[in-house]
Amino acid sequence: MTMKPTMLAVTTAMSLAAPAFAQETWTMTSTWPSSLELIETDKHFVELANKLTEGELTIEFFEGGALVPAGEVFGAVESGTIQAGGDWPGYWAGRDPAFSPLSTTPALFNAVDYVNWIQEWGGRELYEEIYGNFGMMYLPFGVTNNESGFRTLEPIVTLEDLQGKRLRLSGLEQGRLLEKLGGNQVSMAAGEIYQSLERGVIDGAEFSTPNADLSGGFDQVTGYWATPGWHQSASAFGVMINKSAWDALSPETQEKLRIAADATMLWSLAFTEKRATEAYAAFDEAVEINRYEDAALEQIQTLANETIVETACENPNSAKVYLSMVQYLEDYAKWRDASAPYNLGRTPNGPTSEQLAECAEG
Repeated sequence: MTMKPTMLAVTTAMSLAAPAFAQETWTMTSTWPSSLELIETDKHFVELANKLTEGELTIEFFEGGALVPAGEVFGAVESGTIQAGGDWPGYWAGRDPAFSPLSTTPALFNAVDYVNWIQEWGGRELYEEIYGNFGMMYLPFGVTNNESGFRTLEPIVTLEDLQGKRLRLSGLEQGRLLEKLGGNQVSMAAGEIYQSLERGVIDGAEFSTPNADLSGGFDQVTGYWATPGWHQSASAFGVMINKSAWDALSPETQEKLRIAADATMLWSLAFTEKRATEAYAAFDEAVEINRYEDAALEQIQTLANETIVETACENPNSAKVYLSMVQYLEDYAKWRDASAPYNLGRTPNGPTSEQLAECAEG
């Protein structure tokens, strides 16, 4: 008589055949100190991730500077010293210029463009590819719209007012664009901006959205604000994850982290827009706000396009990222323009895919 296997035997066999994933504990830090509101996006992701992965993964979060200096977070994750680090990709443009458009663009993407591109037009795969070259997985989890612009000791009303100004500014393309406009880029960490403005070491500075700038106290040390922030028409943020740590997770846990990142991205847009609105009102009472004329913004767009193409042609990864971005813009423009003005922002008059395709091929 043939004996049928018992349920216990079948269950045992299945459990032995399936890979075993032990509960993990990760250490995660950020490039942001607790004094800057940008850290709230990192915290929101960690909170959601821990809820969704309860019993599978615990992420212990430390504010920026608590474990390693902000500039060393990339290396700490790459080496496996810590498992994860929240970041703004542009800080690592010295390692690969492609990190720059993965973080922000001059006069090109808005926040919804980043979301569209990341989710449906191939952006997610490019983040994974570029960070993957450094032994990391990457989950984009935050976006902010147009950054504030320059906060200065003297008013900037026209482009001529930028001549000779020493301005704290982040970004590879952004610095080159400022130089074309007659200004001088000064690089410094976020934590140094307040005192540098207070002491007159620099003539002005940009940092982030109005709410993040307000949390940095910049209304206390500047009297003028030049808007809009053409240098960064939007920004993207995310979490770097050591590839070995990522691979040690089960596929189910990995998917839960992706879900937490996507949910945080949607939350971050609404959160920062609400907080930016409140902060704008506070700045409006504290400083003089000046807006560039439309003709000046058109001039900036022309120079921004020129700078984007120049930068892309210097680096194949930059060319690949920018080409993907511009192809998205051209594809989406058909519907976006047809639905104007009830659409998701403007279709920028940016560089063409033909210009960038030449760089990507050559």
